[in-house]
Amino acid sequence: MLNIVLVEPEIPNNTGNIGRLCVGTESKLHLIHPFGFVINDKNLKRSGLDYWVHLDVTEYQNVDEWLNQIPDRSRVFLMSSHASKSYLETEFQDGDWLVFGKESVGLSAAVLDLFENHLTIPMSPLIRSFNIANSVAFVVGEAKRQIGLKR
Repeated sequence: MLNIVLVEPEIPNNTGNIGRLCVGTESKLHLIHPFGFVINDKNLKRSGLDYWVHLDVTEYQNVDEWLNQIPDRSRVFLMSSHASKSYLETEFQDGDWLVFGKESVGLSAAVLDLFENHLTIPMSPLIRSFNIANSVAFVVGEAKRQIGLKR
């Protein structure tokens, strides 16, 4: 199982789509407050459809609370458009933590400084970033390809 971490997500539709992806890939979703929406927001539930009840999700009040749940910090990978190493150059393992920042600004310098594994998604110079739900899908897809999706 992969651990997908959203730090301070802002847009309910993105979080709902990512939740649905987690159900479909048998990944666990970790959500770190504060959110830009209420967790029972109708858009969140709509984009997650009826799959939300099957989602393995944990909420944390802050980054420090989440940090206490990580058994091996070397298996935490932070996604950043400023990183130099591509997620395609990484060997993922079952149980890895894939961390994504808020839609408007990404991960803060304070969070990035907590870990060494910073990864980027290669993209055209014509854009600054991909939509977070698409970014999560890219990275989860590659990690699952490497690990082996059983279904």
